[in-house]
Amino acid sequence: MIRLHHGSNVSICTIDLSLSKKGKDFGQGFYLNPNFHQALEMAEFKVDIFGEGSPLVSSFDFDEESALEAGLSIKVFDDYSEEWAQFVVDNRNNNSDSPIHDFDIVIGPIADDKVGFQIRKYIENEITIDKLIERIKYYGDKSTQYFFGTEKSLNYLRNVL
Repeated sequence: MIRLHHGSNVSICTIDLSLSKKGKDFGQGFYLNPNFHQALEMAEFKVDIFGEGSPLVSSFDFDEESALEAGLSIKVFDDYSEEWAQFVVDNRNNNSDSPIHDFDIVIGPIADDKVGFQIRKYIENEITIDKLIERIKYYGDKSTQYFFGTEKSLNYLRNVL
């Protein structure tokens, strides 16, 4: 069991995947982080962006072992790699209603906030995949993000009140 956190300008009691935005690192879904302070920074960032609410961190316990035993499809990126970078590029460029992958859960490194600009440079062949990886690594305390992209994946999250 691992405790994960989601930073926002509102409290999250019930997860609604339809409210998730397209074009994110691992696709349209619900994102969490094991680092409380990083989730709090995201909450503060969202308050700045939306200009309303207050920084709130919602916490959930995730039972990865039970999810694996139940046969959920889980993709894990252990570190920054070409495969990870291409996965992020493909997901960031997908604005359709159909995901580009069929994983229920994706676990992997967080990309730096300047990802969009670097992805454009890569797509336009101005930089190589290796340079893209170097430029989009998150240089704060290395942290991992957890993506939950299906309703069945949400069954393995328990809200911590």
